[in-house]
Amino acid sequence: MERAILVAAPRKGSPDGRHIAEHLDELTRLVDTAGAEVIGKVFQQVVSPSPATLIGEGKVEEVRAEIEATGATLVIFDEELSPVQGANLERELKVRVMDRAEVILDIFSTRARSHEAKLQVELAQLEYLLPRLTRMWTHLSRIRGGIGLRGPGETQLETDRRIIRRRIQSLKEKLRDVEKHRENLRAGRDPMLSVALVGYTNAGKSSILRMLSGEHEIFVEDRLFATLDTLTREVDLGEGTRARVTDTVGFIRKLPHHLVASFRATLEEAREGDVLLHVVDASHHDWEGQMRVVDKVLAELGLADRPTIPVFNKLDAVADPSALTARVRELFPGAVMASTMRIDGLEALKARLRGIERKDRVVVRVRLPAADGAAAAALYRMGEVMSREDDGATAELTVRLDAWQAERLREQGLEVSKVGAGAEERRLTG
Repeated sequence: MERAILVAAPRKGSPDGRHIAEHLDELTRLVDTAGAEVIGKVFQQVVSPSPATLIGEGKVEEVRAEIEATGATLVIFDEELSPVQGANLERELKVRVMDRAEVILDIFSTRARSHEAKLQVELAQLEYLLPRLTRMWTHLSRIRGGIGLRGPGETQLETDRRIIRRRIQSLKEKLRDVEKHRENLRAGRDPMLSVALVGYTNAGKSSILRMLSGEHEIFVEDRLFATLDTLTREVDLGEGTRARVTDTVGFIRKLPHHLVASFRATLEEAREGDVLLHVVDASHHDWEGQMRVVDKVLAELGLADRPTIPVFNKLDAVADPSALTARVRELFPGAVMASTMRIDGLEALKARLRGIERKDRVVVRVRLPAADGAAAAALYRMGEVMSREDDGATAELTVRLDAWQAERLREQGLEVSKVGAGAEERRLTG
């Protein structure tokens, strides 16, 4: 296992400068996820970053001394390093030097499972590495090993720039094909309330999808970027309503822009959603800062204008739930409180989604043969049956369902009529 020293060098007076310890703690978790051991931390608030080494000469000497004292084999910066800065620091420190973006790319390379995710990670990895090839390897030389250089990008580093550029172009074309395939799949789906889960990594999006769908095989782990692959499930919201819910990749502070760009096709599911559920880890001490990070990434993806509901998850792990709830109600009056550790922890969320889904529903009367039990059962599954009257030969059911479902029933030859305005409709719709 590699032994790493972490270095933070935010600008003096910046928001990052006020949260150095928190950011280094998060970087520690990233490095642990990547498979290295953190044995030291160094930080410096810089007035003006050095074009050559980012940090000042004195701080470079301090890092070198820390390397000699601890036997570290790796130095990881919380800030993104330019190719020149990386090369100069490696020459000065005599060990491998990485930045936060490179660690995140490495984690993604080891966590990608689907063909699409592997294409996306490889593209991001190669675009990040291309301008840094001169310090990563020399022509026909052996690649250096270790974290940051594993996964799909590894074999590509043994080629030259021209071949890598060609590979990048090929990956972009394949991802465009993937995007077209997704569009065709969406076009063939039955119309249904579409919901996308977004949020900071490890906020509990996969846990929410697993609890909503009842599918316990959905992978959940208390680690950063536990899942990368987009997963969509149709879920039962109760009272005859259903929704299509999609889990998307989590975000994090300083997410590499190459990675954001390569995952655009995956996040099209969020763009096409009727509503976004912004899942927040309510137990995290800086949940407000994490929300700002997610909002920023959503804006970069052109999703800032999508209808969004904040969902404060992990309420069971909050020391003072009443104080948190009061704070949330003050900042986000429409937020939903949730917990996947309680049997009824998502009831408020389901109720909210049912309310959204019902806005586009109609109340109709459906007449069918009383003996047609299969058709009656289908009505109970697809909508909310509000009343039923039988006269022996026929049955008349009053049902609340989507307009497209009512039209499909007509196409199947059933007698369907919309409930007219008046006292009865007011009674039915409450």
